[in-house]
Amino acid sequence: MTGNVDAIAHNIQLALGPVFLLTGIASILNVLTNRLGRVIDRARRLESEVAGYEPAARRRAAVELGMLGRRTAAAHWAIGLCTCSALFVCVVVAILFVDNFTPFSAATTVATLFVVAMALLIAGLILFLIEVQVAMKSVRIRSGMLDV
Repeated sequence: MTGNVDAIAHNIQLALGPVFLLTGIASILNVLTNRLGRVIDRARRLESEVAGYEPAARRRAAVELGMLGRRTAAAHWAIGLCTCSALFVCVVVAILFVDNFTPFSAATTVATLFVVAMALLIAGLILFLIEVQVAMKSVRIRSGMLDV
């Protein structure tokens, strides 16, 4: 009986590392969803106001809407990839916990799933970086319009 409790305690310890990773991914997802929400709000406001703009302002609004569209796409994909990463980490945690109760070794499976989870997280973070770069570019363009 003590051996089973020790095995369960050990499995819980192994699962804690990935759980901390899940907390980090959740924080990234929170940032991404907030940014996506702000971009969508800006795009909706701009779309509702564009009809009353002068032709020059309408062209500038069209450029900004294009950038907002690229930001939305990047944030959307980043959210999807980070969410998939979190799902793979959850599967890793589940397998780590169940591994001692099954006759087969899941070491290769756990390693593979963890590498996939990290690759998805890296891809999501790269898309987040792209979204930030597009946002910075739109700020430079907007400030350039003030000089006109």
